[in-house]
Amino acid sequence: MIRPPDGRRPAPSIALSALALALASSTFTHPAPARGGETMQPAKPLRIIVFGAHPDDCELTAGGTAARWVDAGHAVKFVSLTNGDIGHHEMSGGPLARRRREESVRAAKILGVESQTLDNHDGELMPTLENRKAVARAIRSWNADVVIAPRPNDYHPDHRYTGVLVQDTAYMVAVPNFCPDTPALKTNPVFLYVADRFQQPNPFRADVVVPIDPVLDRKVDALAEMDSQFFEWLPWIEGYLDEVPKDPAARKAWFREQVLKRYGSSADRFRDKLAELLGPDRGGAVRAAEAFQVCEYGRQPDRAELLRIFPFFGEAAATR
Repeated sequence: MIRPPDGRRPAPSIALSALALALASSTFTHPAPARGGETMQPAKPLRIIVFGAHPDDCELTAGGTAARWVDAGHAVKFVSLTNGDIGHHEMSGGPLARRRREESVRAAKILGVESQTLDNHDGELMPTLENRKAVARAIRSWNADVVIAPRPNDYHPDHRYTGVLVQDTAYMVAVPNFCPDTPALKTNPVFLYVADRFQQPNPFRADVVVPIDPVLDRKVDALAEMDSQFFEWLPWIEGYLDEVPKDPAARKAWFREQVLKRYGSSADRFRDKLAELLGPDRGGAVRAAEAFQVCEYGRQPDRAELLRIFPFFGEAAATR
């Protein structure tokens, strides 16, 4: 479900919750790095790669934005750093890993993205040199303009180490003698974090936000393909399995309401910033959103480049 369990721990694989809406113009002041400081051209199709710890993390944190990017002619790839082979109460190991891989492939088709799952065991991801190289190779092979990952602030070690591993590539992807078997990028990508509510050692800062109302049904359909998680495992571990409807149509309607609650809370969380970006009327009308923070590693975009990366706000946003 799309809520934390009462008095327990954040929900597995969905702890990066309550995504937000905002575009804070005061946050893009970091000096550009000496290498890779070029600004991408507006007409160039973007190549975006999103990393998650488990099959379902990318879909949860960036699935709506990915669908909007795809609709705008850009290319998106989701990469799960583990195979999810312990994320269930009745099955595990190879059969569960295969099931979750099949679910992620079906979800990717709905969203229009490419999908990859690395064969690391769920719950055992470590920030090793081998894994750092695997992440760097994935970024280079995709020729990424934008790289997205969780922050290394999280209750789940796999989430934390996914953030660490991606951060650790933010300079190395442009260093030719690191992983020389995969050509280095000529331009350092923009690195972004997905949203969360963790406060220590520092809270999430919403730098850019994407209303996902136009693609909400696609996001719901994609997540619903991951039935091992949203209709079985998470309801079981959080204690609400008896609330999941048995009838497929009723279950889908129930699930859509859960998704809308989660991403609706994002819109409410940053409603003032949304109004600042889109104007009071449009900002107040947004029902669901995903939010991102610019990582201080990698290329540092200014406001104009962020609006090119996220071309979902209209011309008025550039003048606000």
